[in-house]
Amino acid sequence: MSVTNEKGVPSDEGHTPKFPASSTDEKGSISHTDRLNSDVENFDKDEEFGGPDNRRRLEKKLLLKVDLRMSILVVIYILNYIDRNNAAAARLRGFEADLHLTGKQFPTLLSILYVGYIIMQVPSNMFLNWIGKPSLYLPACMIVWGTISVLTGITHNFVGALLTRFFLGFVEAAFFPGALFLLSKWYKREELGLRTAILYVGNIISNGFGTLMASGILNGMEGKLGHAAWRWLFYIEGGITIAVAVLAIFVLPDFPTTSKWLSPQERSLAVKRMEEDGGVNDEESESAGSGLLMALLDWRVWFIALALTSQVVALSFNAYFPTLTATLGYNRTVTLLLCAPPWAFAALVTFFVSRHSDQVQERFYHIMGSYITGIIGFIIAISTMNTAARYISLFLMAQSYAGFVVLYAWISNSFPRPPSKRAVALALINAFSQLGNIAGSYVWPTAWGPTYRYSYGICIATSGLAIAMCFVFKLHLQSLNRKAEAEEKANGAEKQGFRYIL
Repeated sequence: MSVTNEKGVPSDEGHTPKFPASSTDEKGSISHTDRLNSDVENFDKDEEFGGPDNRRRLEKKLLLKVDLRMSILVVIYILNYIDRNNAAAARLRGFEADLHLTGKQFPTLLSILYVGYIIMQVPSNMFLNWIGKPSLYLPACMIVWGTISVLTGITHNFVGALLTRFFLGFVEAAFFPGALFLLSKWYKREELGLRTAILYVGNIISNGFGTLMASGILNGMEGKLGHAAWRWLFYIEGGITIAVAVLAIFVLPDFPTTSKWLSPQERSLAVKRMEEDGGVNDEESESAGSGLLMALLDWRVWFIALALTSQVVALSFNAYFPTLTATLGYNRTVTLLLCAPPWAFAALVTFFVSRHSDQVQERFYHIMGSYITGIIGFIIAISTMNTAARYISLFLMAQSYAGFVVLYAWISNSFPRPPSKRAVALALINAFSQLGNIAGSYVWPTAWGPTYRYSYGICIATSGLAIAMCFVFKLHLQSLNRKAEAEEKANGAEKQGFRYIL
């Protein structure tokens, strides 16, 4: 509630403003004049929203509306990953035999998807930033990849499956970097980690939910209308994707300046929030070519992309999760059902780790803790063939995604402005990291089973490298923060400017 103080100046009752360090005297106490000036400043900057109290209420309402619309991204991501990874489940029910696959043809089908996926991510995000209509662009891509997934079910040989997998990756490339970019256009840095985690939980859930769905389809649809169950898997899952894509056209938000469902005051607040968070207007006009050049010339983009790629190799077990679970010795149905609990556990861990990371505004140690726990899981799997121990190890491996999600949030935080550079950087880093999926497709050859000791050894090495590179990245950002602080002190700045989250 807005009241006036003894000098008749509006102040925010019950609100304790934050004061710059320069507002304290020698003993660290805040002077009455500085407090008064800060109250006036806070009221002035929020005057168009009716003062600080009204702004907080309006901001809470705005975030709720945005969150509800963004929630469909989780559903889309579940379907995105199910359509990408359903070949692993189909493998358990005649996919290889019916297509007459031999040698390394199956891992080639897995890896070829990422060729198109890598090629299209950067141009896709540049186009998305230019068009400014994710509510149309992302669902359109979704309809196309759902159709391609359905077409996978009618293939009869390696070449046919290879073509559908290549073009599937080509179109699916639009979604994840586009979703990350869309989130970064609406949420401040302290809000972004949790939202990125909720989005990525869709990926994690898809690993568990996808196997449950696959189990039902593969066991109930064999021979229906003369088709093998694995073909029905592609028909049904692709059809669901197309249906959800049509709904997404009416639900997904566009960018703050182009969304029609906001009131003028809400739109103004959405834009102002991002200005305050990054220190500059998030809608500043930069050409797509300029953003591309800035991203390409920034060594940090390539460095963190390599760290992400290293961890993607360590997470390559997810594409072979049914195969690894099968080493426990159960039948196909039980094997698929046992895949779900580790991913449910991973989803919970990811949510809480990401939320805590946002609350304390810290990234590196949350990443490191999750990765080290995953390494312990790899070591257990190497050390024993005991059924209980190996199943526990799958839980520890799966929770590695918690650190992976926090790393994605850290990347979004570390390349804030301008939007054209951020769009390219997010896409470029994610695209480069898919090289890890290509390499990871060959990390789990059947000849190394059932122990897969060499495979787990590679995962330990690449996860360790990712930890080391993230530590170096943390030290670099730390040095940039110290430099910014020194410059502000030298210039006598009254306010603290932008700081990188460590």
